[in-house]
Amino acid sequence: METIKISIADTEMEEDRFQRFSLIGWWDQDKIKNARVLVVGAGALGNEIIKNLALLGVGNLLIADMDKIENSNLSRSILYRAENNGSSKAQTAAASARDIYPDMNVQYFDGNVVYDLGTGVYRWADVVLGGLDNREARLSINRNCWKVTRPWIDGAIEQINGCARVFVPDGPCYECTMSEMDWQLLNKRRSCNLLTRDEMQLGKTPTTPTISSIIAGVQCQEAIKMIHGLETIAGKGFIFNGITNDSYLVEYQRKEDCYTHDIPEKIISLKNRSDRTEIADLLKTAREYLGPETVLEIGRDLLESLSCHVCKKTEEQFVSLGKVHKSAATCPDCGTDREVKTFYKINGDESFVNRTFAEIGVPPFDIIWARNQERLVGFEFSGDASDVLGPLYK
Repeated sequence: METIKISIADTEMEEDRFQRFSLIGWWDQDKIKNARVLVVGAGALGNEIIKNLALLGVGNLLIADMDKIENSNLSRSILYRAENNGSSKAQTAAASARDIYPDMNVQYFDGNVVYDLGTGVYRWADVVLGGLDNREARLSINRNCWKVTRPWIDGAIEQINGCARVFVPDGPCYECTMSEMDWQLLNKRRSCNLLTRDEMQLGKTPTTPTISSIIAGVQCQEAIKMIHGLETIAGKGFIFNGITNDSYLVEYQRKEDCYTHDIPEKIISLKNRSDRTEIADLLKTAREYLGPETVLEIGRDLLESLSCHVCKKTEEQFVSLGKVHKSAATCPDCGTDREVKTFYKINGDESFVNRTFAEIGVPPFDIIWARNQERLVGFEFSGDASDVLGPLYK
């Protein structure tokens, strides 16, 4: 008897990769395919988020993280293997996401999101998901998302407990939820002269892969609802107690005097690159647009110089303030504490106005803010977009 081999691919029985999703009445796979998502943090929580987004068929994904893979990550991170030890988390996670869903456009950013990631990336994204373990990064994401009116979904885990929170423009933001204790803990990361303290081994937050799955699942589900235009838990937090398996929603209150609530009237895309645009030129453009009293604001504190009054020496820095450790404040010649000169605002009489923005520590694809009294306008270095976004740039 002749054996006939039938390939499933040759029959009508073959299902589309996402066919089962289409059985959900409101599901639109094209919306998910066209969605642009930024994931900040590629640790235990970030791994589950990225894995879910790849399985769901999200078409455009940017992963940002500054850390390297350690052996302890392997018990909580589905995207990493033993041979990945020492490799970039962001890069490895991007490669693994592409393995799960080969048609995904995915790019990675290997750097500090607080100091190195330009605000233009947040404007590019439709939604931002955070898998973070520190307040400083959350606060940075919050302020960037608010400025460009993008929603973000925060996740936090500890032991077998966790929470997922959705923040949208015009609602309560992450900073609105911060307590006095949160601010005190955040300030402990800085020394008295505002430089970052040297790293201290304070221990790592204990977590399990099970709580990562639960919280990341809620985050991604909220993102999918958001992409479809459905109602989310915006302005609320989903709290899960892994000991009792209790869960509940908390509602946050908007603080009208919150510093983050400062939305520009417009953001203008420039073809310029940050490494080819002089400060004086952009200031002139901004003043033509808003008036002669306009000043430029950088979205982060920059360190201009360190000066020793004993040695009479000044050392130029031009780098994000948070990237400089406290030890740098000590004069290497005499041991005296040096004066720390910082800035975030430019009014035109600075000695460095003929430098480019890249030369003073502004990251590529950033947005510079022009302010004149109550008016605020952003100027985006869109000329950097292709360098930062790679295959995501369209």
